[in-house]
Amino acid sequence: MDKGQPLCLSCADLDHLEFLPSGDTALTRRARRHSRLSAVVVRFARARNRYERQGILVAPEAIENAEEECLDDAEQREARRRREALRRVEQDEELVAAMAQSIRQICPACPLEEAEKIARHTAQRGSGRVGRSAAGRNLDEGALELAVAAWVRHQNTEYDDLLFRLGYRSALGCCPREFQPRG
Repeated sequence: MDKGQPLCLSCADLDHLEFLPSGDTALTRRARRHSRLSAVVVRFARARNRYERQGILVAPEAIENAEEECLDDAEQREARRRREALRRVEQDEELVAAMAQSIRQICPACPLEEAEKIARHTAQRGSGRVGRSAAGRNLDEGALELAVAAWVRHQNTEYDDLLFRLGYRSALGCCPREFQPRG
């Protein structure tokens, strides 16, 4: 962009660069380091009302150098990814156990198995549920009360069926193919 107007790659003097799509962080980081000139490629997403990164433009030889480096340490990076995945699983299990114990303290009449189900559901990584919030991970009583209330509402009432019949699928926090109405 120049003065609010888009420029073609030739006019911007970037036509000698090659596009490297996003997706491989190590490759992108290394290619950028090897290239004297780079540019971020973005596209405006109307649905989200924001620019989203598509990749970068870098010198072709920078991509080649970066690919060689990535091949040299691919095994090490894969081993690190596996270790980190195991570490996250262990952290999640510790969080679920601590959360189940806290739920039992807040709701002493709650059976242990039910407390564990609630904790496992609310602490699911990437779910966006209250258990993954900072308050949930810190075992905040208010956050855990919200998790228990949501669990009871969804498991022991016809709440989901009512929302589904009224057309509020997005309020369920799941995609329609995962939703299975009761009865």
